[in-house]
Amino acid sequence: MLKICLRLLLRLLYKVEVTGLDNYKNAGKRVLIVANHTSFLDPLLLGVFLPDDITFAINTHISQRWWLKPFLGLSKVFPMDPTHPLSLKDLIHHLENDTRTVIFPEGRISVTGALMKVYDGTGMVADKTQATILPIRIAGAQYTHFSKLHNIVRLRLFPKITIHISKPTHIQAPQEIKGKERRAYCGQLLADIMSNMMFDTSHYKQAIFTSLLDAQKIHGGHHIIAEDTDRSTLNYNALITRTIILGAALKKITAIHENVGVFLPNSSKTLITILGLQLHHRVPAMLNYSTGSANIVSACHTAQIKTVLTSHRFIELGNLQAEAEQLSQHCQLIYLEDLAPKISRLDKLFGLLKAKTTGFWYNAKNFNADTPAVVLFTSGSEGTPKGVVLSHANILGNLKQLEACISFNARDIVLNFLPMFHSFGFTVGTILPTISGMRTFYYPSPLHFSVIPEIAYEIHATIMFGTNTFFAAYAKKAHSYDFFNLRYVVAGAEKLQESTRQIWADKFGIRILEGYGATETSPITSVNTPLHHKLGTVGRFLPRMEYELEAIDGITDGGQLHVSGPNIMLGYILPSNPGQLVPPESSYGKGWHDTGDIVHVDHEGFINIRGRSKRFAKIGGEMVSLVAVEQLAINAWPEAHHAAVSIADAKKGEQIILVTTHKGATINDLMTASPGVNNICLPKKIIIVESVPVLMTGKVNYPAVIEIAKTQ
Repeated sequence: MLKICLRLLLRLLYKVEVTGLDNYKNAGKRVLIVANHTSFLDPLLLGVFLPDDITFAINTHISQRWWLKPFLGLSKVFPMDPTHPLSLKDLIHHLENDTRTVIFPEGRISVTGALMKVYDGTGMVADKTQATILPIRIAGAQYTHFSKLHNIVRLRLFPKITIHISKPTHIQAPQEIKGKERRAYCGQLLADIMSNMMFDTSHYKQAIFTSLLDAQKIHGGHHIIAEDTDRSTLNYNALITRTIILGAALKKITAIHENVGVFLPNSSKTLITILGLQLHHRVPAMLNYSTGSANIVSACHTAQIKTVLTSHRFIELGNLQAEAEQLSQHCQLIYLEDLAPKISRLDKLFGLLKAKTTGFWYNAKNFNADTPAVVLFTSGSEGTPKGVVLSHANILGNLKQLEACISFNARDIVLNFLPMFHSFGFTVGTILPTISGMRTFYYPSPLHFSVIPEIAYEIHATIMFGTNTFFAAYAKKAHSYDFFNLRYVVAGAEKLQESTRQIWADKFGIRILEGYGATETSPITSVNTPLHHKLGTVGRFLPRMEYELEAIDGITDGGQLHVSGPNIMLGYILPSNPGQLVPPESSYGKGWHDTGDIVHVDHEGFINIRGRSKRFAKIGGEMVSLVAVEQLAINAWPEAHHAAVSIADAKKGEQIILVTTHKGATINDLMTASPGVNNICLPKKIIIVESVPVLMTGKVNYPAVIEIAKTQ
């Protein structure tokens, strides 16, 4: 009777919803229920809403607290010390009988809002007993005053709480793994099960604007979310209001499902423009203003862009008059400054009223999450840029995959200097903080190496996303205290050099988390995290990503990587077939993407990048990694910048050319710095330059380097 009364009370207060009860019924009779731990309410919620009599395996010290005893009286209790081997043995014996036993593998209530460390002992128990594992996620209780997130998230009296019951599964390690290695292996399997659970129960099958409204409810309308160099700030209320107002104006001059060019810098206004287009089923196509007018016009032709949104001020400050002139001959240029006077006071009032009443007119079901959300263009570092079409579900799914691995909160401040036309800058630097409650400072260029460390210091930045090239440059210019407040520094887009990693560790006391991805994967494929980190790798695959390694002749310790998952693009728009979407497909089937990268995946799931398939030279029948050649140069001259390319050779098929900024570089110096190196890995020729060509994203401009190699 008490259980029924408590169930009614909790449903009244927290609108508790239970999903997946069929999974509970299908789990069997000997079940180990593993749940995330969000608040002091968790045992009560599971005890009241799960069917049958369940047993709680709870820390002995916690079970003896007086205020918890009345709640624990509703269920059976198995007191245990998770750090004591005998307690784990007792739990194993307990699970040899028919029982439904709940354990919180984190061993404590989360103080981050995300999954914390998952103890190996629970995985070992599941392996020893072969009990069915039933993952359960409790969502919403972290926003109550019974959580440990005071001053981290906005706590509310009665937030909605959901109990998600996932599909039952099992843990079984290979027989050849024994002892401590087996325990660690099982612990990792359990951690992966729980990470997958966190992703599977997230809401990513929706429009980005819907996620924005969800974030407004969670963090509050007055929570500041964006700031730029104009020093004006936007809270959720203002962002949504301006999105609605500008979106209505853009709707009048564009067509539904049209690809609309966005030729704007990093700023709050650009964020509003993107969201305003998406609100009315228009697709922002982010134009790379750093590649020259020919490539910009080519991108417009590829994506069939008729209208381009830009700004007089941006054109003037960026000295982009020539690009704008070329664009105007192929597209209609709409300047935001010219559009603003056409928005009347009545339009603004109507927009404000709509922003206050989204619950009445906005229907999330009208948006198909699998429709295009943005068109980005590949960097062109290895050829002609292609249009990459990402859906709302691609982008949000990728962010939920990341959030299942790394904890972010509303106290974080992101310094985003990566351009929004780059997938890293768009998805991770812009959309992630916007829908996660993190304040973002938008800076228009990553190339101001002295300014960016000062801004990080001034705004108390806690998160930065960037590339090795930029982080190396900032480290040289920054004061040792400029990055005092940083929690996460995440590097991607190019290989993180050991010298960069070391200077950040020595000078700032910061560990850079290296990740890996591509525009086609929205962009994150893998990342090192505070929980799972291995030096020299790009981390482990994100939740619910599958991979295959295609064998490559001449490479024995890796293969060409093919991936599939919720973050794989809708498809390409190719210059040879303008305006037509070509869905992803590889030799492993539809929906798979061939990354073109040669990788090795170790037994723990960590990925080591060997290089791009296009960045291997075939010399006398042997495959030589150009990345490895560049590493030889880095070993010899760590302060310089290098790029290795291959060009045709009449005798050997191909020859390797090293382009470097190190004065007086010689092949003998390379051999001295790396004794024992195979002669086939040495460049045929070294070309010394003032600077190695790079793109604005920080990547080496290899087509330009090849031209240098051919002409000198």
